[in-house]
Amino acid sequence: MQEDGCVMSETRERNHPPVTVPFAATPAGEPPSIRDWANPCVWTDRMLATLEQGVRGGRWHTLIDKVYAPLNLFAARSNVIGKRGAAGVDHQSVEGFLANGQKELDRLHEALRTNAYRPQAVRRVWIPKPGSKEQRPLGVPTVRDRVVQTALLHVLEPIFDATFSQASYGFRHGRGCHHALERVEELLDAGRVYVVDADLKSYFDTISKPRLMTRLREKVSDSRVLRLVEMFLEQGVMDNLRQWTPETGTPQGAVLSPLLANIYLNPLDHVLDDAGFALVRYADDFVILCKTREEAEAALAMVQRWVDENELTLHPTKTKIVDARIKGFDFLGYHFRGDLRVPRQKSLRKLKDAVRAKTDRTNGHDLPFTCARLTWQLRGWFTYFRHCRGSVFRQLDGWIRGRLRSMLRRRQKRRGRGRGRDQQRWPNRFFDEQGLYSLQTAHVCFAQPFRR
Repeated sequence: MQEDGCVMSETRERNHPPVTVPFAATPAGEPPSIRDWANPCVWTDRMLATLEQGVRGGRWHTLIDKVYAPLNLFAARSNVIGKRGAAGVDHQSVEGFLANGQKELDRLHEALRTNAYRPQAVRRVWIPKPGSKEQRPLGVPTVRDRVVQTALLHVLEPIFDATFSQASYGFRHGRGCHHALERVEELLDAGRVYVVDADLKSYFDTISKPRLMTRLREKVSDSRVLRLVEMFLEQGVMDNLRQWTPETGTPQGAVLSPLLANIYLNPLDHVLDDAGFALVRYADDFVILCKTREEAEAALAMVQRWVDENELTLHPTKTKIVDARIKGFDFLGYHFRGDLRVPRQKSLRKLKDAVRAKTDRTNGHDLPFTCARLTWQLRGWFTYFRHCRGSVFRQLDGWIRGRLRSMLRRRQKRRGRGRGRDQQRWPNRFFDEQGLYSLQTAHVCFAQPFRR
């Protein structure tokens, strides 16, 4: 018998050939209007009407009172408390901030009103990069600073989101990865197969603070609000006992950073759109899809000029032009090549590393508990990658069951990996009975309405 019941799987696949369900078959839906998500503690109907019609002179005045308004600070606190998060350099937890009740909000209100508020340093922590052994820095502001940044976000986000391009999908309300992936597929289907696969090197760390402030001043004239943003950009960073102030970049982990990152790249979106190029951008990850190689080369040259002028850097080896029919490209966790849709290698490694951690042969958990932990992980992974080719899920199911069989062999004091007769001892249905989530079964159910 072939490993992991492949004979039965292959028979099923001959009768029901695996399909790749296009993103357009399960559309992500239309993004909501700004009216649907603008915080009502700040944005009244009159302000929203002004936003839609265009503010006089193109810039917004007198916004600081909206930032420190008690209702806005209360809403910001609720948002921060709901996200939990670690303590900053002052060691105050979200629970500690909440325990002080209204006193903390009153102090923030008064400090902001009297121009006495000053942010504290950001605590630096290092977290693993998905799919690799490297680590990346993450900034952890204090809870009080996160509350103020959230209150500031409530004020600024609608102003700038109204100027953003339709090609921008990252960190925006009602837009997400599947919207961007659906658009990429639509462009590929339209024959735009020459792809500029661009990579901005250390984007968040290299944003020019003066240029970013210039972009903020284009829409906001309230000097106190601008100074508040500037203070957050000038926050010190504390790594153990060492403290310094970065000359460039926005602090990763800060509440404001995603909005500021979109503001900085917004002119690039419009430059490319005005030139007729089809851009799809998610934060600093973007692709430009073209009909000819010459068009792709012109698009890349335009991006290179803009990047140079704005003090950023294109990664010399990761930025390239590819023919998506032949070589393919990675975008938002997927690999696109021709009609193929599979997880990119980093995404697969990340999943497998997580499965390995839960199926170590010496772990002390019983099988139902292990299957429950795996099921939680696999459900979320499938929800995101359900548009991949069906064979991906069959192969992963086989690999996961192999890990579990090896774990069961070890508990019987037997050496080696679980294969051969172990597939009869613990067949696929045995793991079904233990509650293990089957990626292949999930995909068959998902794809059934789309089979011819």
